[in-house]
Amino acid sequence: MALRHPSRTPAPARLFGRRITMRPLAVNDFRTWSEVRLRNDDWLTVWEPSRLERQPDPTTDKSAFASRCLQRDRDRANGTAYQFGLFIDQRIAGEVNLNNVIRGAMQSCTVGYWIDQAHAGHGYTVEGVALVMQFAFEQLGLHRVEICIVPRNTRSRRIMEKLEVRDEGIAQRYLQINGTWEDHVRYAMTSEEWQIRRADIVQDWLTR
Repeated sequence: MALRHPSRTPAPARLFGRRITMRPLAVNDFRTWSEVRLRNDDWLTVWEPSRLERQPDPTTDKSAFASRCLQRDRDRANGTAYQFGLFIDQRIAGEVNLNNVIRGAMQSCTVGYWIDQAHAGHGYTVEGVALVMQFAFEQLGLHRVEICIVPRNTRSRRIMEKLEVRDEGIAQRYLQINGTWEDHVRYAMTSEEWQIRRADIVQDWLTR
């Protein structure tokens, strides 16, 4: 009997943490998602790739947001990415996205995240990243999770420190961020490390 390829593992409708819920965003999330993104524009875009010229803006264009959701549904169905809205008290407060899933000999992915400034500093993002890492290792069967952060983005790096994710050093001019090729600190965890540290991470961040 043929085994189901792990890349076809269905994404759950929801991931549940101690204080947060995460699920894929849908078209009817546009109004609340747009409000959060627009209110946090200066807080977030300095750390993000620039939108291409003439590319519709999903924060103001509902059809562009709908296309974004549809593409993410396709990615999820194809097993190439799994993106989750982060909800606090049933309101959107950020995203934690598992991207660039590579199978074959590598079995890896990258993780990116953002949080509403109004909720920063309370450990919600740490909780969200821990949930996504658990999903990556235990449901997708991946071997490596990588998170890359601009060195001066101390708030994002603090999340890695709280989870004690291994620092692998600097990748020079790794990604184009806000129009500039930026160095990134590469953090990573393997499934072997996850097995060793799983109980502590779950107890510290996920157990209700």
